[in-house]
Amino acid sequence: MSTLSRRQALALMTAAAALPTSLSAQTTASLAELAKAKGILFGSAVGAGNANALTGSFYDQKYLEILKRECAVLVPENEHKIYVIAAQPDKYNFEPGDRIAAFAKQNGMKLRGHTLFWNRVEFMPQWIKDYNFGPNPKKEAERFLRDYIKAVCEHYGEAVHSWDVVNETIDPQTGNIRKTPFTEILGPDALRIAFEAAKEHAPHAQLVYNDYMSWEKGNETHRNGVLKLLRWFRDQNITIHGMGIQSHIGNDGHIDQVQDKDWKAFVDEIVGMDYDLLITEFDVNDKDLPTDSKVRDAAIARAATRYVDMMLDYKQLKEFLCWGMCDKYSWLQGWTPRADKTLQRSTPYDVDYKPKLLREALAASFKNASVR
Repeated sequence: MSTLSRRQALALMTAAAALPTSLSAQTTASLAELAKAKGILFGSAVGAGNANALTGSFYDQKYLEILKRECAVLVPENEHKIYVIAAQPDKYNFEPGDRIAAFAKQNGMKLRGHTLFWNRVEFMPQWIKDYNFGPNPKKEAERFLRDYIKAVCEHYGEAVHSWDVVNETIDPQTGNIRKTPFTEILGPDALRIAFEAAKEHAPHAQLVYNDYMSWEKGNETHRNGVLKLLRWFRDQNITIHGMGIQSHIGNDGHIDQVQDKDWKAFVDEIVGMDYDLLITEFDVNDKDLPTDSKVRDAAIARAATRYVDMMLDYKQLKEFLCWGMCDKYSWLQGWTPRADKTLQRSTPYDVDYKPKLLREALAASFKNASVR
């Protein structure tokens, strides 16, 4: 059932009429060019997983053409994660990530790294969950983390300009650090060790903490937990350059239940601690919007404009990545499918590789942004 009234739906359709709806009306400049003019690096995720699945956008030539036309930076969707690189205990698999790195280099794009330490037990290989840390578990857990991060950072070297060093370590229900084999043994020192290892072995790179707390109602505990963690990093003199705000808008099903003032206070405190800002995984979840694609696209564009314009007011925001550029490969199709069985329209391009209102909303926001 739609969360919008008929009156709201009509209002959104009216608003949509003022925005371009065809390729002929599309902004000529690329999103990367529009962002660059304001000192912002724009790009997207791309996946080199299974060729015929949501994770296989890298094998779709039409998708690659969108990336080449629109993006100045790429981030592998899963290929830098430990469950890909260290799926087996006796060898590392860098090949999928290397293919993306080569494509980025060939096309003059930068490369982000995501992620060195995803502190969520459900995304760790089973062999790590079962790992025997021996008679001195603290020493062995630290050795394990440092050796793994060293191997990954040294493999990619200066090809990666920015690393999500630690990802999603705050439990949104409690605001506390998630329990994993590493934090059970080392406590918050596991996070310190990860950043120290990244600083040592990727001294050129921007080091980022990345998480998915959002500006909608229901994220209060998550936001507070992230701020507590950032304060702890700062108090411990741990080198962190930026806060990665994933920006999966509407992911909790409250696309219009935003907390503008609370969100601004949250971001203000982050920049007040001298952290840079990055939007690392932008998309808009339309699972609770009406079936009508025009109504949905208008609501998505409106939500995006409201959020992106607020975030671009911060000159500390210098990098903006969508979590995919085409609905055909959006992770949301599998993660939160719509009840009406229609595909989510969460990215700038539809399943036929045509630009949507969201693409033009982003273009307008970049045009209107101040120079960094």
